[in-house]
Amino acid sequence: MSMIWQVYLSGEIHTNWRDEIAEAVEEADLPIVLMAPVTVHEDSDDCGAEILGEPGSDFWRDHMGAKVNAIRTRTMIEAADIVIVRFGEKYRQWNAAFDAGYAAALGKSLIVQHPPEFTHALKEVDGAAMATCETVDQVIEILRYATTGQLNRD
Repeated sequence: MSMIWQVYLSGEIHTNWRDEIAEAVEEADLPIVLMAPVTVHEDSDDCGAEILGEPGSDFWRDHMGAKVNAIRTRTMIEAADIVIVRFGEKYRQWNAAFDAGYAAALGKSLIVQHPPEFTHALKEVDGAAMATCETVDQVIEILRYATTGQLNRD
């Protein structure tokens, strides 16, 4: 029986890249289970205050939300065999950089995806990665090779 790989998808939430990865994984019949953070921006921002009550300041509201979100994020990164972190065009994804650093500190296999113009800004993150990609297709081919040992020569 082959191994089922746990792959955590971290990073920007403003495009459908996670859906593209999921569709390609399914189409290629790769032995992968995908995991992700909460990607509904409002839920991620509001979870601490909604569950624990409004704290009275924006700082503590963000602090509570970050900690509640970290329960999911840390657990999934720790369980992952591979962590993929995508940096997108819209907004600065500080949380994605933190996830990449956390994954690297845990010795996780890290794949980073971002456009070429982010290379200088992300040089330390890229330096910690096993692979740095520009496209979802490149990510999928790395996942195919890592999980099956086969290159797609089509």
